[in-house]
Amino acid sequence: MVPSISAGTRRSGLVIQQLVSSVRRTPPSCGDVRLLGVDGHAGSGKSTFAGRLAEALGGAPVLHLDDIATHAELFDWTGRLLREVLAPLREGRTAHYRPYDWRARRFGPARALPPAPVVLLEGVGAGRRALRPHLALLLWMELPAEEAWRAGRERDGEEQREFWDGWIPAERRHFAEDPSRPHADLLVRRTREGIRSGSAAGTEAASASVSGSESASGEKYLVLPGPAGTW
Repeated sequence: MVPSISAGTRRSGLVIQQLVSSVRRTPPSCGDVRLLGVDGHAGSGKSTFAGRLAEALGGAPVLHLDDIATHAELFDWTGRLLREVLAPLREGRTAHYRPYDWRARRFGPARALPPAPVVLLEGVGAGRRALRPHLALLLWMELPAEEAWRAGRERDGEEQREFWDGWIPAERRHFAEDPSRPHADLLVRRTREGIRSGSAAGTEAASASVSGSESASGEKYLVLPGPAGTW
C-alpha cells in the first residue's frame, strides 16, 4: 500500500523530501527491494530526474532501460529483464546484465546490480503491465509526447535522426498497446524558475527540486498525485 499524503499536499504538490520519506516507508515490492519505475516519453527527462531522486535517496542504484533495449528489441526485452535482473533481486541475489552499446550495436561486459533498499528502473516502458506487479511505485514524467520527442531530437542531433524516425512510431505503438500513465502513482512535472505551475486540481503549485536546490538551468520538479489514485 502506497503511503497517503495530506489534502494540502495534494493541492500544492509533493516536495522531494516528502517523496523520499514516503518511498522509504513503502513496503518492498521485489524481494526486499523497493523498485521504483520512472516512465515517460523519450526525451521527457527521465534519466535526469531518476539520477537526482537516486541522489536524494542516498545513492540508490539506477537501472536504465536504454541498457536493456537493443536496436532489434526496442520494446521486446521484458523476458530478459525479468530473468536477468528482477528474478535475482527478488531472491536477494546480485543481478548481472550486459548493457547494450547503441553505437557498436552489441552488448558490453556484464554489470552487477546488487539488491538495495531502493532501486530505480528508468526508461520508456518501465511501467508496462508485466513489470507493474514488481514496482513499489510508478512515476510518470508529465511532458506531452511531441514536446518530449522534440527535446530528444535536439539533444541527440542530426546523427540520431534516422533512429528517432524509427523510434517514434515504435513508441506510439507501445503506449497504445500497453499504456503506463493511467497506472502512475505520481506525475512529475518539470518547471523553471519564475514559472508558476498549476496542479492537477487547477490551483497554484509550489515546486521543489530533487536535491533541495534548483539545477544550473533553473529547472525544478513538481510531483503530483497520479491517475492511479493511490496518493
